[in-house]
Amino acid sequence: MSSRSPKTVKKHSQKPKKPLTGVIRVTAGAFGFIDQGRRPTPTKPSSAKSAKGFSKTQRKSGPKKNETVFIPPGALNTALDGDEVEYVMTRGDNGEVLRVLKRARTEFVSQVTGRENGFLIVKPDNPKFYTDLVIEETAETAALSIGAKIVARLKLWPKSTLRPGGDFIKNLGQSGEHETEMQAIIQDRGLIEGFSVELETEAQKIAQEHNLDAEIKKRKDFREVTTFTIDPLAAKDFDDALSIRQTADGLWEVGIHIADVSHYLTPGSLLDLEAQKRATSIYLVDRTIPMLPKILSDDLCSLVPHENRLTFSAVFEMDDKANIKSEWFGRTVIKSDRRFTYEEAHKIIETNQGEYAAELRKLDSLAKELDRQKISAGALAFEEDEVSFEIDALGKPLNVFKRERLGTHKLVEDFMLLANKKVAEYVSRLAKNQNGVFVYRVHDAPDPDKLDGVRRFINLFGHKLTHKGSRPGPQEINNFLKKIAGQPEESVITREIIRSMSRAVYSTKNIGHFGLAFAHYTHFTSPIRRYPDVMVHRLLDTYLKGQSPAKDLLLRYDKLCDHSSSMEKLATDAERESVKYKQAEYLENHLGEVFDGVISSLTKWGMYVEELSTGAEGLIRYREMAGDRFIFEEKKFQVRGEKTNQIYRLGGLVKIKVAKTDRVTKTIDFTLDTD
Repeated sequence: MSSRSPKTVKKHSQKPKKPLTGVIRVTAGAFGFIDQGRRPTPTKPSSAKSAKGFSKTQRKSGPKKNETVFIPPGALNTALDGDEVEYVMTRGDNGEVLRVLKRARTEFVSQVTGRENGFLIVKPDNPKFYTDLVIEETAETAALSIGAKIVARLKLWPKSTLRPGGDFIKNLGQSGEHETEMQAIIQDRGLIEGFSVELETEAQKIAQEHNLDAEIKKRKDFREVTTFTIDPLAAKDFDDALSIRQTADGLWEVGIHIADVSHYLTPGSLLDLEAQKRATSIYLVDRTIPMLPKILSDDLCSLVPHENRLTFSAVFEMDDKANIKSEWFGRTVIKSDRRFTYEEAHKIIETNQGEYAAELRKLDSLAKELDRQKISAGALAFEEDEVSFEIDALGKPLNVFKRERLGTHKLVEDFMLLANKKVAEYVSRLAKNQNGVFVYRVHDAPDPDKLDGVRRFINLFGHKLTHKGSRPGPQEINNFLKKIAGQPEESVITREIIRSMSRAVYSTKNIGHFGLAFAHYTHFTSPIRRYPDVMVHRLLDTYLKGQSPAKDLLLRYDKLCDHSSSMEKLATDAERESVKYKQAEYLENHLGEVFDGVISSLTKWGMYVEELSTGAEGLIRYREMAGDRFIFEEKKFQVRGEKTNQIYRLGGLVKIKVAKTDRVTKTIDFTLDTD
């Protein structure tokens, strides 16, 4: 036997992985993503299985800065969408949440689905909340019936518990009822209807105590110049007006007059802080949730006819071709001569009959020249249809239709774009193009990967999107859209191009506006309904006085830009949800009826079709398509029948029947009409 001692084996302990922090995006499939940095992230997969489809290089190297970490099912550890979390890397680009550092939200609109052993079982409406909540029964909850909509607060969620505990906050009513569902949209996003007594009192005090006569003396007076507003029929908050007169040397002076909200809204006041918080007015199908109390938005600040109103104006002298010869910005007073609806003004321009026909037709002519200049410079010429509803006193939709876009919509839009652009250019010149000293409306160029997908899609129709650089610019996209104008695939190709675009946001760092092809752009023209416009007015006033904004103010405005962008998205989502709800409710009364549709998107489980007259989108499941087994061919943007070779392609026109609607989930099911 050997006298040698056994060889000592050294154990190499695995070095613990360093915890990281980030904000998680959770999907309805109960998996998530955490972005590392700011580079555009990969498209979300449609299932947990396909979510693992990262490149081999990524799997070997692990997460790098500006890449995306995948959190697989079972590794969320109670994290919900938008939560700030601590996590570690596990394998390749996969990670695991260790703990939630901060909840993005704790209150959720939910539907009562059952009762178990003294507990109420509720299902949150938000599909990204991937489990039920359990709420201990109380006298308050005992009267709740199955199907009731409530607001529930997430309370306790131990990692070992599949279903978290919650508290009952508020009863919204029975699911499917008009007011219940509208309140669900409002409450689920933390929106606030109405204003507190303190806020209304402050607004009343402003209205009662403002000294209009004294303020008028300080301003440039436009009350003798022909001025009018052009707005939707139901509008009450008129925040922009146009004036026009011919100068002695034959030029046209056009004034773009904007409600001077910043004159009334004292920085740091209760109303100012509330407007910051809301950031935007929200327009649901049946109501408006204003940023400011109505005494300000619909009265004192609104540019109603025949009343002296304080405005902040951009005034331009231009020739007949809308070439700008001079510009002036400053505080003014106006008295609008007439309130037009878009339809009234359009009819007068078309017929040359009616009040202020000459002025309207001249403005229309100048607006068309501005539009030609804009398109020639490379602005994208997208025009999306808006869905409108005729509803009765109880909120029931009597009719749904796509709103016609008139020439007067373009007229107003082109002058507002001019004011926004010129204000941004003016301040940028004064500030020598420094970042961080003004509020811009910026729009980044499309993500190259998304554009590659659009190019492949366009090729399927026998078209080609040509470009000189690494990716097409606005002018090249416009030229392509002109080539396909009037062709059957025009609308679906346009939609795919729009989907490839990034969102426009507010920022103190100017990167220009890709869609408009403007190097400088801001929002100056709607301060009654957008807080960024109030910030722009205040900053512009400071620069006009030859002063520089305080650094702490600019830092605060930088944060408010991010908040305003977030609130704008939230408002857009709420508005879209209210439209989807009413579309589903409207089509309840049209079950079995045949409509024309266009295939708007394709997935592994079915194709979505947009009904052309109402804009309502519904699903046709492949398993319910008779006569064949249909396969989704993703790279070809089409669905093909295995036996018949029948092909349904994105953008194809189809006849559809309304099979089923669910106003609670805001979903519509169609079937193909094969008769």
